[in-house]
Amino acid sequence: MDPGMNQLLKWSIENSEDAKSDPTSTTDPKAERPSGRSVNAEALHALMGGPSDADLMRESMAAILRSDITLENKLVAFDNFEQLIENIDNANNMENIGLWTPLVSLLANDEPEIRRYAAWCFGTAVQNNEKCQARLLAVDAIPKLINLALGDSNEGVRRKAIYALSSEVRNYQPGLDATVPALPKTIVPEGAIDSGNMDAIDQIMERMREESSIKAARDH
Repeated sequence: MDPGMNQLLKWSIENSEDAKSDPTSTTDPKAERPSGRSVNAEALHALMGGPSDADLMRESMAAILRSDITLENKLVAFDNFEQLIENIDNANNMENIGLWTPLVSLLANDEPEIRRYAAWCFGTAVQNNEKCQARLLAVDAIPKLINLALGDSNEGVRRKAIYALSSEVRNYQPGLDATVPALPKTIVPEGAIDSGNMDAIDQIMERMREESSIKAARDH
């Protein structure tokens, strides 16, 4: 039996036994019952026939990539995708279901809101998640995010790109080592920087935000 389904069966039996031992379960239907162990969401989806989070992530990305979908609906799909990958297991599953490459491609989309959401999703996926930080580095997204952070014409895109870079380099030295040499010298403090030095990283990000503000002022 699939491990998830086996866990779901055990959960069902345990919670059924909890209900039987609870004298309030029949006399007071509104009484709160013991919660027992948490159920495996993927197994529950499989049992009930609904889409898994992986299915929803695939469907969201497919909608974003389709040419016959309106921008408004693409942004709804992107919003759903971003909420799904707030879950660390879903973020880690992006590699297994082939979603990193299409997400990288969306950083170059003609629509600013699509670029903004793509950068936002990278920031969400890699935040406090070393596995995804390593994956972002592997797919060579750092140079693209730096270009957006310092050169995109849309301020919202620049802000989300900075957010993604900030999430990538914190407590992940390979990401920081790949980012620092690609930044202008005016942004990077002198000397070696440790990825655990939050003050130094905050300083880099603040200088990037200042550069973004300068560009915004020039554009206006």
